[in-house]
Amino acid sequence: MFRTALRNVLAHKARLLMTVLAVMLGVAFVSGTLVFTDTLSSAFRNQSAKSYDDVAVAVTTYADQNDAQQAGLSQKTLDRIAGLDGVASVTGRVDGFAGVAGPDGKLIGAGWSNKGSNFSPGKGGKDTAYDFVQGTGPVRDDQIALDKDTAAEGGYQVGERVRVATNGPVKEYTLAGVFTTDDGAVNAGGSLVLFDTPVAQALYLQPGYFTNLTVTAAPGADDDRILAAVQPLVPESATAQTGAALADEQAKAIEEGLSGLNQMLLGFAGIALFVGVFLISNTFTMLVAQRTKELALMRAVGASRKQITRSVLAEAGVVGLVASVVGFALGIGLAAGLRSGMAAFGMKVPEGALVIGTTPLIAALGVGVLITMLAAWLPGRRAARIPPVAAMSSVHAIATTKSLVVRNSIGAVITAVGAALIVVGASTGSDGRWTIAGGAFLALIGVIVLIPLLSRPVIALVRPLMVRAFGVSGKLAAQNAVRNPRRTGATASALAIGLTLVTGLSVLGVTVGAALDKMTTDQIKADYMVVMASGGDLDRSALTALEKAPGATAVSPQQAASFEIDGEWVSASAITPGDVERVLNVEVVDGSLASLGEGRMAVAEKTAGKQGWKVGDTLPVTFSDEKKGRLTLGAVYKDTEFLSPVLVDTKVVAPHEVKPFIPQIFVKMDGGETAANEKALVSALGDNPAISVMDKQDIRDEFGGMINMLLNIMYGLLAMALIIAVLGVVNTLAMSVFERQQEIGMLRAIGLDRRRVKRMVRLEAVVISVFGAVVGIGLGSFLGWAIGQTIKSSLPGYALVIPWDRIGIFLLLAALVGVLAAMWPARSAARLNMLNAIKAE
Repeated sequence: MFRTALRNVLAHKARLLMTVLAVMLGVAFVSGTLVFTDTLSSAFRNQSAKSYDDVAVAVTTYADQNDAQQAGLSQKTLDRIAGLDGVASVTGRVDGFAGVAGPDGKLIGAGWSNKGSNFSPGKGGKDTAYDFVQGTGPVRDDQIALDKDTAAEGGYQVGERVRVATNGPVKEYTLAGVFTTDDGAVNAGGSLVLFDTPVAQALYLQPGYFTNLTVTAAPGADDDRILAAVQPLVPESATAQTGAALADEQAKAIEEGLSGLNQMLLGFAGIALFVGVFLISNTFTMLVAQRTKELALMRAVGASRKQITRSVLAEAGVVGLVASVVGFALGIGLAAGLRSGMAAFGMKVPEGALVIGTTPLIAALGVGVLITMLAAWLPGRRAARIPPVAAMSSVHAIATTKSLVVRNSIGAVITAVGAALIVVGASTGSDGRWTIAGGAFLALIGVIVLIPLLSRPVIALVRPLMVRAFGVSGKLAAQNAVRNPRRTGATASALAIGLTLVTGLSVLGVTVGAALDKMTTDQIKADYMVVMASGGDLDRSALTALEKAPGATAVSPQQAASFEIDGEWVSASAITPGDVERVLNVEVVDGSLASLGEGRMAVAEKTAGKQGWKVGDTLPVTFSDEKKGRLTLGAVYKDTEFLSPVLVDTKVVAPHEVKPFIPQIFVKMDGGETAANEKALVSALGDNPAISVMDKQDIRDEFGGMINMLLNIMYGLLAMALIIAVLGVVNTLAMSVFERQQEIGMLRAIGLDRRRVKRMVRLEAVVISVFGAVVGIGLGSFLGWAIGQTIKSSLPGYALVIPWDRIGIFLLLAALVGVLAAMWPARSAARLNMLNAIKAE
């Protein structure tokens, strides 16, 4: 029986190739994902360990410029640690945002990964964290050093002047040196600017203070003993640990950071394998049908049902093993490609070989072989149950009425339970998402089970149109599409799964994007929003410059602040009274916003109601510097996403903050959005490459751009599942042509020419593909609505949007899938010899 299985594998190379491709793609994604993430994890772990090779103890702190109690690590602390036994040296670091302007005046790097730090030379005048390839480190307040890649991209040479932006005004520095480094910011595609230590401290913290420090041990000194001596010397806000412990901690953080990417890629691999199950099952159903008489003869000469089933499973095991091996090799190539692709997006991965462990290999072989054998089990079981006499007298087995009734009943129950869970989850808000996920899985399974039943009435609706448009070819295609409902259903299921996910994501993404766009349009009156490219805070000087910009009629910051009211911390927005209502839509419920200019505060309606506050109440306040005062409630306004629950004048919090935290500044210009007005604002800010001046469209793109990017990534990954679905359509059509050889021969004999035979097969493919697409689009829209209901309460202006344009594109693509998949089977059908086909049994 095993020899027979091997012979059967080799006897149907073309069709088995499609099965191999389906399994291979899924396995390649699984193994490639595991190899890719293992390689990244190993590379970053090795880099992290290398960075802390010479570090005995590392001290980190969460320093705050506005909090004297958390100013960081003082020079005095550093000196005391340097005097401990066993300590060879101590290096203090302070860092923050720094962006370098390129020759075109634009920012070099991604913004969020642009970093500035201090050059901290030891006794030999060298900083061990950086290897200088040109010049030296900065030792004066007008000098900087740049990483090699940034210097090359900007075309800067040692001795030239470089424009550098922090969150303050742009300044020019002399380039003192160029270095290489393993710093994470540079590896992420950003830039690193080194300043002299006092300059960096003034920019990022306070003079004489550091954010963190590293301790190098003298030869023979014990790291744990140094750690025990260091811990009593650092403030409570600081954390001290050995370099080895910190390296392990960072390695763990890297693995956790990569786990999300790993799970997403494995999820799409699972989808591809799930879709592949239908293709594999169809393939083995086809192969069993093609040798029904052979199997019957084997039964007649003594083969048992179990032997027949095992023969089909052995055949599937061989196919799965070959596909797994090829898929694993392809997965290694995919991992290498993903790693190289990261460089195309400006992300640099530390050097290191691909890590090919046993887990990806076992996963590839296990998944590939098991999935293939699982998909082949049902066709093998059916083959074994065919009586020898019945098999010898028919080409293929017809599904019994009883089996179809049982299947449809089970499918209806599963679908109903799944739909009920989805509706229940949608009605319970954000807590119902897992319920929706479970319901979606059951509904998808139920619909897949019911698809053969659904195929007849759905295809019957389009049959008149096909007859009217394509005549005999259209009529025959519609009849052929429902001749074997199970196989048609299995093929349509593959497309339905992919389009369920694509449509659900599209409905959700477009709906959320429209809500964000509406929220932006409704809430922002300003012509421009000014932000840091790094996503950090703006300096007070930027606000002053914008207030003086020609044409600016209203300027208000969205300054973040916090203080205690009645013992509870509240977040506040410090704004410019009189201007805030001109740049943002603030709807007053009670009182007047004009009271903000009198030193009063305004409170959002929900917060006021929850706390029982009313206009005229005077409340005790404790500011961030622990000074106390009293504020009177002057207005109550409707809640908005762009403002905190409390509004105050910037002058109210200014005396209590060393440095204000300003994420955005809104500007209204005389004449609205014009190129001249935008240029005026850019000029007022000193042509700072690190500051973005965004018009209303830019603001919309800022909020909706991430959603569109994620949707495009999802579309790309789901394309693989659709490729497998194409192979499934090819299989189904090939089987349909095989079963109808006599019929096609007779049609040719009575006058149906080759052109119309090809058209018949193509139309059959289009009908099956579009049927699967319609089912997937319907279920996907339902899921998109349900998930949207769980986020409706947290997104003002949410309203379901059905992206009809995209759905139309999906249907056209489904039809195109059918046309492409039908090319080979249609050609084979048209080339059948009439006489041989009529004689075929």
